[in-house]
Amino acid sequence: MLRRTWAVIQKELTQMLRDRSTLVILLLMPVLQLILFGFAINTNIDHIPTVVADQSLDAASRAYVEAMENSSYFDIVGYVASDSEVTRAIDSGEARAGIVIPPGFAALVERGEAQVLFLVDGSDIFTTQVGYAVAGVVAQMHASEVLVEKLARFGLPTDGGLPIDTRTRILYNPDLEQMRFSIPGMVALLLQTQSIALTAAAVVREREIGTIEQLLVTPIRPLELLLGKIAPNLAVAMINMLTVVAFGVLVFGVPFQGSFGLFLLLSLVYVFSGLGLGLLISTIARNMTQAQQIIMLVLMMGVILGGFMFPRASMPVVLRGLGNLFPLTYFIPISRGIIAKGIGASQLWGNIAALLVYCIAIMAAAVGSFRQRLD
Repeated sequence: MLRRTWAVIQKELTQMLRDRSTLVILLLMPVLQLILFGFAINTNIDHIPTVVADQSLDAASRAYVEAMENSSYFDIVGYVASDSEVTRAIDSGEARAGIVIPPGFAALVERGEAQVLFLVDGSDIFTTQVGYAVAGVVAQMHASEVLVEKLARFGLPTDGGLPIDTRTRILYNPDLEQMRFSIPGMVALLLQTQSIALTAAAVVREREIGTIEQLLVTPIRPLELLLGKIAPNLAVAMINMLTVVAFGVLVFGVPFQGSFGLFLLLSLVYVFSGLGLGLLISTIARNMTQAQQIIMLVLMMGVILGGFMFPRASMPVVLRGLGNLFPLTYFIPISRGIIAKGIGASQLWGNIAALLVYCIAIMAAAVGSFRQRLD
């Protein structure tokens, strides 16, 4: 019995050592997961990109902005002229929060009547929760310091009402409904999962059972073969996208704020980019087991580094750069922008351009790698 068992163990070890690429993936995956979860997953959100509309430009307004920035929760990325420009900056993705300070701020502080408007991007659950909570705390602390300093100048007791009142407003999702956060990201995640997994598995399966060679001896060209493989998966992914959006709107009551035609067109480009990534995986994988492992690895990294679960702004620069290798990174802002915010192509042009370039590049790389593999 032990001899037979040992024989089986030897056979399995021989097969494992022979398939070195799969063995490397199996050995490196735990290390990669540890790195990703250790550095990329950070629920302590800070350094939120923030724009300021300082309509007062006096010492009191500058002190207020400095207090926000010194808290390390808010990074001032620009100054604009009005609250409408603050909203535009949040729409375009340039900022996640905005501060609007009214004219004559110093005089209002002296009279104890100053009010500041703090705008938060309500399409991102983590930014909303942290920005909403922290803005009030930091503002209250600063207001207390201003009050103490003011009373001390006149030799009065340091108690009384605060001279600055910060009003926080959550854009796009004021009631903090969970499904309004989840549905746009779920659409992006579903499309990536469908497009990558189905295409990679289909091509590898053909190679594994030997039918791909039979197809290639026919007059069909490699590119035509790949497009034929893509078409059914494209249809399946788009049908699933429509199903998820319909359920979100009709069952969960999530309003679709933007242009459905624009969303459908960009979803098609996004699916093509995922199909290209799936084809590229199919040229790397030697068998179905290895393909499934690579697919799991790619999907996990895409979910973590693409901004589906955690804001990319809180990740180290290296991991943010690595996240650019996944189409999910570009489509999540598009999906959230169109569905939750109702914004158009003019505010999303950066992510749209990046997605188009990614789609062309990944399809070219997949076709080139497939031809090279055949040769």
